[in-house]
Amino acid sequence: MEMGYRMAPSEKPVQTTTDGRYLIIEGRRWRASDPSIPAKLRQELVNELMSARRAVKQGEIGASKRVNNAKLALGERGQPWWEEPESDSMGERIRATIRSLLSHRANTSICPSDVARIVGGADEGWRKYMGQVRQIAAALAVQGEVVATQNGEPVEADGVKGPIRIRRRHPGE
Repeated sequence: MEMGYRMAPSEKPVQTTTDGRYLIIEGRRWRASDPSIPAKLRQELVNELMSARRAVKQGEIGASKRVNNAKLALGERGQPWWEEPESDSMGERIRATIRSLLSHRANTSICPSDVARIVGGADEGWRKYMGQVRQIAAALAVQGEVVATQNGEPVEADGVKGPIRIRRRHPGE
């Protein structure tokens, strides 16, 4: 039995498979987003995905990478969200989630716990990913992509205790 899926009033009904893992759109099967992503964070990722798709249509450089990052963050690409995550694939999803949230939030920082909640779900399971999120943020900082901060000052994400924020690296840093 298939069940309905949310849609805009002007769109045709979208069906899901009974296990909720796939959407059926015009006879094609597409992987559904991870249902454990908290609604507010899921909406941010969907907004980033739509923005990136518009940027692809306009021919913007890097827009396809943004689409891929958003789809990975949503669980629509990469290792299926219903499988026990492998370390490498979880790392790929964490990196994509950091990039997507930073792209969506533009000139502000993100909290590593938002990333962990996206990849680990709304329940308490997300906490086990905090260390990996901080390690990946630290690696992205070494690569020059992001800056981890505490109280507004740059820090090593995996070497400092207490809450941190992650932001894009500004030119000249």
